[in-house]
Amino acid sequence: ANYCMMSMIGVRTIAPRCFSMYRYAYPVTTVSNDLHSSANRRDIDQAAKYIGAGAATVGAAGSGAGIGSVFGNLCIAYARNPGLKQQLFTYTLLGFAVSETMGLFSFMMAFLILYAF
Repeated sequence: ANYCMMSMIGVRTIAPRCFSMYRYAYPVTTVSNDLHSSANRRDIDQAAKYIGAGAATVGAAGSGAGIGSVFGNLCIAYARNPGLKQQLFTYTLLGFAVSETMGLFSFMMAFLILYAF
């Protein structure tokens, strides 16, 4: 067991101690474990996923506020001009659909962050 261990970038070189000055002539190389992730690294990645998914779901709060604003403005517009009930309701449904779509996109991104990456 008279060996010295020298490490280069990504490769560990093991050469007999008597040939240490000729270590690049005939080295015995082993692949390092630097490419494998450790338990700490996996925990950090999982925490980052949870933080990213939580940040992505903030769009659902904006969607809820947008839907409330759309139907609140429908009530105000209907109180001002009851004759435009059908046209106002059509525009309200369009605004509801757009606002709800943004909320669903935010949930979709949260689930993609959690389960696809």
